Amino acid sequence: MAMQATTSFSKLLLSRLLHQYPAALDRDGVSGKRVAQRLAELSRIGLTKEQGSNRMSFSDEERAAKELVKVWMKEAGLSIYEDGAGNVFGTFQGNDQSQSVMSGSHLDSVPNGGHFDGPLGVLASLEVAQAWRETGYIPETNYEVVIFTDEEGARFNGGLTGSRAMAGEVDMSKQVKLTDYNGTFFEKVLEQHGLSLKNFSESKRSLDKIKAYVEVHIEQGKQLEQRNLSTGVVTGIAGPSWLTITFDGDAGHAGNTPMVGRKDPLVAAGEFVYRLKDIPGQVSSSGVATVGKLEVSPNGVNVIPGQVKLTADIRDIDEGLKDQIVEKTRALINEIEKKHEVKIDVQETLKVTPVKLSTTMQKLAAESTAHVTGEKAFHLPSGAGHDAMVMGRYVPTAMLFTNSKDGVSHNPKEWSSLEHCVETIHVLKHLLEKIDQTDRSELI
Repeated sequence: MAMQATTSFSKLLLSRLLHQYPAALDRDGVSGKRVAQRLAELSRIGLTKEQGSNRMSFSDEERAAKELVKVWMKEAGLSIYEDGAGNVFGTFQGNDQSQSVMSGSHLDSVPNGGHFDGPLGVLASLEVAQAWRETGYIPETNYEVVIFTDEEGARFNGGLTGSRAMAGEVDMSKQVKLTDYNGTFFEKVLEQHGLSLKNFSESKRSLDKIKAYVEVHIEQGKQLEQRNLSTGVVTGIAGPSWLTITFDGDAGHAGNTPMVGRKDPLVAAGEFVYRLKDIPGQVSSSGVATVGKLEVSPNGVNVIPGQVKLTADIRDIDEGLKDQIVEKTRALINEIEKKHEVKIDVQETLKVTPVKLSTTMQKLAAESTAHVTGEKAFHLPSGAGHDAMVMGRYVPTAMLFTNSKDGVSHNPKEWSSLEHCVETIHVLKHLLEKIDQTDRSELI
């Protein structure tokens, strides 16, 4: 995008963020204007023609965004370290350097995403460090602001790569076989961006020295907006199960094949899609099921399809409840197979264990939310995956959601008002200070 247009958009974003921003929220070292300016500056990197964000993982754009945040980390007095996976850590030194509290998110995006998903979490964590520096607060333990690499997974159809590498969860025998959208192998992509497979494989660190992890993220839903709340406390992060379902029937001419006796896989698939939506509610209030991808073959206007292939994405924050939804889905498939006399094959191509976040961390987050906003904290699940999902398996973890306008995400129209963002930053700051004064054993 032309430099002039990029600059123009950045100024427009800054102006929109600051419009009607209540100056009273600038207190205790937290500056809304600084947050707005940094969001605007980051928006310049990877700006698309649609005024969205395109910062693929392990790209020049993601690297440029990290380097810019490193400059701001230095301004906040943080010492900087980058591991072999490209994860960036900025450390604010505390009294006890044997352990640390960590907070952050990611800077990579989907191909034409928004400007808040990821960057808000990084800048919120950094703003706390900046506020502490300006007010003279010294934490009991080290405080680390982290930028995780490749959270979105758009490049290799995976995701959470940096946090998984840090946790030692990456199966290197599988990782080296991955290719990106250009057909370039993972190792080559690393080398192109100054990293190496050897150093990547050695990115695991001792997570028992991390006292707690807190992540701020936009909600990507409408629940906070519907309740006119700035901040929500996340109860758990759903793990998806993907069922790839193939419906095989009899292809035929649309005009010459009588309606009676047809074995139409698209009709069978259509009934499945329609009825799938009712299954999660029979089991759980937090479960969801979606069909977002469907392939029809031969896909002709005047041809009865011979095969339909689709993927059902089933999620819940409780593994047992998710399994029940999958079970009921399989029962529906068996019923439809008999009813329509088609053959249906089911393969579970992905199964990720959901994570319930620490009840103690939720309690502390709720107390901080109520303290800052004056409202009783609202608890809600996360249907999308986040780095907190990985961290929550190993360390006491909390997650704060910020109000998302219209629930839009992974889209240039993604928006959270500066007022809501800064209120969430105040909640984060208060929560991190509470954690700082709490023994790790009490957080689990």
